[in-house]
Amino acid sequence: MEIFKKNDKLYHIIDHNYHLLPVLNRFGINLGFRDKTVEEICLEHNINTGFFMAIVNTYHNEEYFPRNELLTFSPLEIISYLRKTHSYYFSYTIPKLDDLLNRLIASSPSDFKGLQMVDVFYKKYKKELRQHIDHEEEKVFPYVINLVKTQQPDSEYTIRNFEEEHSNVEEKLNDLKHLLIKYITPDYDENICNDFLITLSLFEKDLEDHARIEDKILMPLTIEIENKLLK
Repeated sequence: MEIFKKNDKLYHIIDHNYHLLPVLNRFGINLGFRDKTVEEICLEHNINTGFFMAIVNTYHNEEYFPRNELLTFSPLEIISYLRKTHSYYFSYTIPKLDDLLNRLIASSPSDFKGLQMVDVFYKKYKKELRQHIDHEEEKVFPYVINLVKTQQPDSEYTIRNFEEEHSNVEEKLNDLKHLLIKYITPDYDENICNDFLITLSLFEKDLEDHARIEDKILMPLTIEIENKLLK
């Protein structure tokens, strides 16, 4: 799979992979960029071009992960992006899944047991995801921001605590998909069901990339800062 460059026209990138549209939104970039290159757009929006390209290519190509390059970026830059991603999940993706699941259940009055299992699992997952993200927003991110700004480590908490507590919530979406595929009674609206499964799959992929940035970049960066300060 190709690797995008800063001199590529942004419309070319979206034309190749429209799944990157939400990533653009998280950087505050809207459509209507004409024939401008990535670098031109980033300059207009005061965006670090290298960081933008690293994120876009990470989402575009599963095998692409420029760890050494990303480790040169500020943790504050990474946290800003991660927070926008969290906001996207709960302002758009989760409400869309809620709506699709409710419509799917309504379309299949005879399948109470199978869809009830899916509904219970989904609501439990949504609660766990909310707790997971709240922990990052209320504990982990403030800790990293304070560490960077004050250069003072916390005597009671380190980023390794987060590593021990970190749950892989994206893995449970796969269980949810399997539950639906295996146990739904064939009496439902096929289009709604397909939309629900496709949205789940896209969400699962987004969460995997999101977790990769946290685990492989934010945590090592923060550990490196902690180690320097504790010397």
